[in-house]
Amino acid sequence: MAKRIRKKEESADPVCALCEREVGFTTLHHLVPREEGGKHGPTAPLCQPCHSTIHLTFTNKELAVLYNSIPALREAEELQKYLHWVRTKRLDKITNRRGKRK
Repeated sequence: MAKRIRKKEESADPVCALCEREVGFTTLHHLVPREEGGKHGPTAPLCQPCHSTIHLTFTNKELAVLYNSIPALREAEELQKYLHWVRTKRLDKITNRRGKRK
């Protein structure tokens, strides 16, 4: 099997910090979005479904002010149904069909 080359924003940690599933790869999520001053701040490894869902659910401003930690994201009311669903799935990628919030 060929060794997978990691992209710059991928993490070596195969466990998603949000849903706690072991997946094929994770990407690094800036807990405070880069656009809100978090370019050099802390990051967390997230699976693609969680990473996409977070950015489709919350604005960068909401992420920076209200949801800038994994515990805060885990407790977010808007993510409860999703987290309950994804924790039982064996998938590395999903396609989100709704547009990004403004």
